[in-house]
Amino acid sequence: MIAYRLQEQAFGGLDRESLRFLHGLACHGGPPRRRLKSGTVLVRDYQGQRHTVTVGSDGFDWQGATYPSLSAIARAITGTAWSGPRFFALAPGNGTPARRNKNPSARAGRDGPQPARASEINTASLPLQTASHG
Repeated sequence: MIAYRLQEQAFGGLDRESLRFLHGLACHGGPPRRRLKSGTVLVRDYQGQRHTVTVGSDGFDWQGATYPSLSAIARAITGTAWSGPRFFALAPGNGTPARRNKNPSARAGRDGPQPARASEINTASLPLQTASHG
């Protein structure tokens, strides 16, 4: 605290925007909610199907209908209660790390799913193929 006070006296305090941000953190108990701009497109692959949601000025458009929240869309897609921001990877989980997919053939990198490396394939489970020379 002493070092901060000396620095504040020498260089000045925080600007208004920083003070407002810190006040918001103190009052609301966390960072401000993320605001998505109209026209933003969210994409989520779920059970082999790609779902595309477009942020509108009056809600979220999915499959030709407008929904009031991402959670309503996540509920419609999954049939269960989901946090929409969490379903669309806009919010972190509840403190638990994401589970890693143990299937090496379903690796996803920056460029999408990647094939498994030869060293990762369990060859004992592959059927033996023979070539017929005729």
